[in-house]
Amino acid sequence: MASLQTTAILSSCCYSLRAVNASIHVPKLPRVTYSVPKVPLRKLHIEDFNGSIDTTPSEKNAITTQIYDNLYSSNNESKATTQLYAILEAVADRIEMHTNVGEQRNNWNTLLLNSINMITLTATAMAGVAAATSGDTAPLLALKLSSTLLFSAATGMLLIMNKIQPSQLAEEQRNATRLFKQLQTQIQTIIALGSPTEEDVKGSVEKVLALDKAYPLPLLGAMLDKFPAKFEPAVWWPSTQFQRKNKTNEVRVQSKRNGWSEELEMELRAVVEVVKRKDIEDYERLGNIALKMNKSLAIAGPLLTGIAAVGSTFVGNGSMAAIVAVMAGSLASAINAFEHGGQVGMLFEMYRNCGGFFTLLEETIEATLDEKDFEKRENGEVFEMKVAMQLGRSVSDLRRLASKSASHRNEFASKLF
Repeated sequence: MASLQTTAILSSCCYSLRAVNASIHVPKLPRVTYSVPKVPLRKLHIEDFNGSIDTTPSEKNAITTQIYDNLYSSNNESKATTQLYAILEAVADRIEMHTNVGEQRNNWNTLLLNSINMITLTATAMAGVAAATSGDTAPLLALKLSSTLLFSAATGMLLIMNKIQPSQLAEEQRNATRLFKQLQTQIQTIIALGSPTEEDVKGSVEKVLALDKAYPLPLLGAMLDKFPAKFEPAVWWPSTQFQRKNKTNEVRVQSKRNGWSEELEMELRAVVEVVKRKDIEDYERLGNIALKMNKSLAIAGPLLTGIAAVGSTFVGNGSMAAIVAVMAGSLASAINAFEHGGQVGMLFEMYRNCGGFFTLLEETIEATLDEKDFEKRENGEVFEMKVAMQLGRSVSDLRRLASKSASHRNEFASKLF
């Protein structure tokens, strides 16, 4: 009897447990797409969790494909960002190098100028004293030889100094430092905005190499010609910067013009005309004047010290030799002080850099206007503000410059240079 009761109790318990289990319904968990950027690419399997997630084979393939796409794009962005940081390190190193080399070459200009002038003036004084010494004596011979040697040394040093133009070299390094800092800021902006691409990396590398070519550090073999046949603006941007892919002359009808209008395009074209007619022509004229002046002074200085060296050897045999030596030495000191103390080479390089600035501005505006797809252009209002700031003007002042009444006035586009 007791066993029958126990069996009945166990049966009722099992029945109640089955009833409880049957009444519990576990809700299906939502399908979540996981995007893990730093996990290496491998095949991921989505499995049912104790039968709680029901996925068909087509749904599994769709989820796997989406995960692959997310991982691929994330890795591309991470790779581009890493490459841009590597370029930033190289740019920072170049900034430091050009700063140090610029200071060194500026010191060259000061030290060589003072040394050559002291040598020239000392030789001139010795020639004058030798002319006042009478007779063929040992002091006269010593003064003549010393004067000749000093004039010859000054001639050799002047030839080297006029060839390398330390003041122009220092200005080149200052310009390179400024442009590399500008490039550094541009790369930092690209990283800060996010989603860098391979095109950004390629463009940054091309800009670094173009700057290296435009402002070389070594003197032997790579130094820029300090006395070119004619004045040409500096070019520090890559030649492929303004090449447009899929360029077309067809005007696309678009609902969104990205801040552009026909009035803005006409305004910018008018600004380009003013830049060409006034600023570029004026700096080309000034650059040619500085180039001719620098060439003349670079020839005159060593020529005069050479004449003084020859004249000093004949001091004592006649008054004319002494006069030639003393006058040539004095003129050589004055010309050397004017050329290198006045930094005529630096002035020429400054005009060359300013001419390059206006050429770059012209090419940038023309390349932007030639792009017919407004979505590929920079925002029109932002671009207009950038052009105005580069020229030292406000946006309203830039529009006034581009108006018909202002285009006929004798006004330069830039208020900075």
